[in-house]
Amino acid sequence: MATDLRSVPVNATNGPLDRRLHDIGWGLLLMLTGMIWLVPAERVPEGAWLLGVAAILLGVYVVRHLKHITVSGFSLVLGLAALLAAFSRIWRTDLPVLAICLLIIGASLVAKPLLTKTT
Repeated sequence: MATDLRSVPVNATNGPLDRRLHDIGWGLLLMLTGMIWLVPAERVPEGAWLLGVAAILLGVYVVRHLKHITVSGFSLVLGLAALLAAFSRIWRTDLPVLAICLLIIGASLVAKPLLTKTT
């Protein structure tokens, strides 16, 4: 009888991998920030840091999902917000990213209790 990995607690089988992904994600974010700070500002494309942050956050989210490790919806929303902000910078549009993020967060806070089953 096979065990469904989604029902296995994170700390039982995936704890070391979860910790490694956490450390790798933070390491990549710090390295990205350091590299961008080292390059002269006029040589860094607009939105490069935001695009890198989005790639790291969404990449770690995908790996966690594929390895059946508990994923955080907050990191997904943050990654998507960084991607939206990066494209806003690249395309030189003036999207109200903060207002959009607040609307999404507020809507998720309202929807979650309404959509979850109570026992």
